[in-house]
Amino acid sequence: MRKKCSIIVLHFFVMNFAQIPGQKEIIGKLIRSVNEERVSHAQIFAGNEGCGSLALALAYARYISCEDRQEHDSCGRCKSCIKYDKMIHPDLHFVFPVIKGKKATDPVSDNYIEEWREFTALSPFFTLNKWLDHIEVGNAQGMIFASEASEIIRKLSLKTFESDYKIMIIWLPEKMHPSASNKLLKMIEEPPEKTLFLLVSDEPDKVIPTIMSRCQLIKIPVFTDSEIENYLTSRYGVTTEKAADIAHVANGNIIRASELCEDENTSLDNLERFKTLMRFAWKRDVVSLVGWSEEMAATGREAQKNFISFSLRILRENLMLTLGQKENRLVFLTGEEEGFSGKFHPFITRENVYPLYEEFNLGYSHIEANGNAKIIFLDLALKVTRFIRSA
Repeated sequence: MRKKCSIIVLHFFVMNFAQIPGQKEIIGKLIRSVNEERVSHAQIFAGNEGCGSLALALAYARYISCEDRQEHDSCGRCKSCIKYDKMIHPDLHFVFPVIKGKKATDPVSDNYIEEWREFTALSPFFTLNKWLDHIEVGNAQGMIFASEASEIIRKLSLKTFESDYKIMIIWLPEKMHPSASNKLLKMIEEPPEKTLFLLVSDEPDKVIPTIMSRCQLIKIPVFTDSEIENYLTSRYGVTTEKAADIAHVANGNIIRASELCEDENTSLDNLERFKTLMRFAWKRDVVSLVGWSEEMAATGREAQKNFISFSLRILRENLMLTLGQKENRLVFLTGEEEGFSGKFHPFITRENVYPLYEEFNLGYSHIEANGNAKIIFLDLALKVTRFIRSA
């Protein structure tokens, strides 16, 4: 039976430092940079998915724009803070991945700004997949298109309306079209007066090096288990025992912790798909594998990438079980995953985990490149059939 946490407390998230459950050292550095007037015009908040980098960028922008800054946070009362609560401040601009064709042939972030405000206000802790699901992309893949570049130039050429700075928050610059990246590079090299670029990246190694080299790098660490536990108990009202279990499985990723608490259905769906694949692969049931690949092809590209990411994690955790690392608390599995993995892990060994990893990663790359999903998943399934038998 699929379960949700028993109590869900939904409220809007105020984008200030106090609402971020941790990252106190980073927050302290950001506050000092403002108070000492050492704010770099281009900064990149870089960390693993679920480290709270977007929340930090939003809180930082709010603090910079606040008309009555306090010692440790924005005031929450001035005109600027009130507008930040609704994310309608005229000097705050956003760029984020969108899709082509649904609202415009030349898509830009402003086409989706109302959905973005609504979605981000619920929580700044979310994945690209969740955002794209919210705007119902179907098979389309989200990216920051070339048409965004002219919008960036237009917005930042304007004078400030109310604040000292115009602030441009770019979420996931690694999703930028090359032409947009090149135009952004020119803006960073010769920025308009009183302009701040805050880039927020989950995969900074995929951001073009010329942009990375011109930004001040702010490395964001993962959350501690205790920080995630406190967040889950206060936001969702779960027991401390439940929060501790989820925090351990989340392994510092507050987004994963929230997803496990809010709704386990997606993870359970992926687990069922993974179990089905492995069962048919072990039996060498090619007819059933063809049917499985067709079902996967019908789920949509973001769901397909989500499944492959899930599968890579399950492979890793099962290898850890095979290597006897559970006692060292190096295994991060939910109850359902652990139940399955208890019997499955002997089939994942040092010898076959690397070729399996390579095939799943290759499948991810092909899906991301808009390959034929039926062919990609059938090829993956047949490769799994060969490697799973080699254990």
